[in-house]
Amino acid sequence: MAQREQWGSRTGFVLAAVGSAIGLGNIWRFPYMAYENGGGAFLIPYIFALLTAGIPFMILEFGMGQKFRGSAPKVFRALGGKWEWLGWMQVVVALVISIYYVAVIGWTINYTGFALNQTWGADPKAFFFGDYLGLSSSPLALGGIRWPILAACTLAWAVTWLAITSGVRKGIERACKILIPLLFVLVLVLIARVVNLPGAMTGLNYLFHPDFSKLADFTVWADAYGQIFFSLSIGFSIMLAYSSYLPKDSDINNNAAMTVFINCGFSLLAGIMIFSVLGNMAHATGQEVSDVAGAGVGLAFITIPAAINTMPAPAFVGTLFFLCLTMAGVSSHISIVEAVSSSFIDKFGLSRKRTATMVCGFGFLMTLVFTTGGGLLILDIVDHFVNNLCILGLALAEILLMSYIVGLDDLNAHVNAVSDFKVGLAWRLCLKLVTVAVLGYTFVMNIVTDLGTPYGGYAQSDLALLGWSLLPVAFVLALVVSRRQASYGFVRQN
Repeated sequence: MAQREQWGSRTGFVLAAVGSAIGLGNIWRFPYMAYENGGGAFLIPYIFALLTAGIPFMILEFGMGQKFRGSAPKVFRALGGKWEWLGWMQVVVALVISIYYVAVIGWTINYTGFALNQTWGADPKAFFFGDYLGLSSSPLALGGIRWPILAACTLAWAVTWLAITSGVRKGIERACKILIPLLFVLVLVLIARVVNLPGAMTGLNYLFHPDFSKLADFTVWADAYGQIFFSLSIGFSIMLAYSSYLPKDSDINNNAAMTVFINCGFSLLAGIMIFSVLGNMAHATGQEVSDVAGAGVGLAFITIPAAINTMPAPAFVGTLFFLCLTMAGVSSHISIVEAVSSSFIDKFGLSRKRTATMVCGFGFLMTLVFTTGGGLLILDIVDHFVNNLCILGLALAEILLMSYIVGLDDLNAHVNAVSDFKVGLAWRLCLKLVTVAVLGYTFVMNIVTDLGTPYGGYAQSDLALLGWSLLPVAFVLALVVSRRQASYGFVRQN
């Protein structure tokens, strides 16, 4: 059997893992979450969640992937053949994410060009929803394909295909060694520019002004844990696949801690960047920062373009901002597709190039739906249920399996044997008690909330078709694939 590929260096692996963890959500989700949940005071539960859930879970996944030398299905099969389906559920969810996530990357690519001359005009909201997206009235009213979006998505898929087919060391590692340092440099350059704008300090005061009364609200703590899980790419096969390419003597605990700290540090930088811009916009328009602050797609493609319109040198700031979004998105997309591709390579013994071509080809065809007039509405529903139902549910299933069925003692001994600093009882308790409790609470409350109030005001039929169906469909597909006879990866171990 051929030797499993390995990362060329520790730096290459950490940058790849950081590239997966740093995504669009770091830039548009974390700043607003901090702003809404106590500003500077939010950093207390956020750091607590980082230490008690983020790093412990990352150590868990790095250890599992490196010990069993395989993608998610192979890892779970190694724990017991009956658990392989859980790995395939993670892979199915990752595939769904790769299909719609690339549409947002396509928007950022287009907006990088638009920023050169502020193509969005004086009304970025009307431009984004109307001229650019051609937004339809309902999710299933697709309308026609928006050709600029399709072209940008094609480019994004092509870059991902090239990285995956080139291999772990020559493709993914090389790409991340360029993308991630460049991303940090561009963000720092952008921060140096925007923090000196009029009103920037007012924006930062809004972000970091501590409201310690918020710490008595349990939902703030739940939001802090949710942000950690959403931003680290854990619980849906990516980090298992990436860590499977680590040499057998790699320092698991240090690598996990570095990945988490770098990712969270980038989130703080993103907060400084975003609220400096919002503070300048509030100053220029005579509004309060609270009136212009927002999250999600609206922040990136409506609020920030409107803010850019008020700035000196708007082309410089706008181009850098959307270039940062593009690089963050592409590095994450590569990791998602690698997690899917490596699973089929392990299971069926297919070549890397053939597997990547099939995965990227299928993904590209499915992405066409998200380039239509109904694309944003479909994306909104799918993304909500993927994050609030699928990822949380699968992460909860994984941690319950490892903590209470398989047990953590063997893995604890494994990670300590190769790491400079050791973990022990505190690590196991964080996973078995804190992580299980927070994930379980958040998962149940998400279901209760969505059952009580239809998400986004969409029709129940649309939510059932595009949202609630995701988890059961993923389960059925996972069972089908897991019961297929392996031709390579699970019959003979590396």
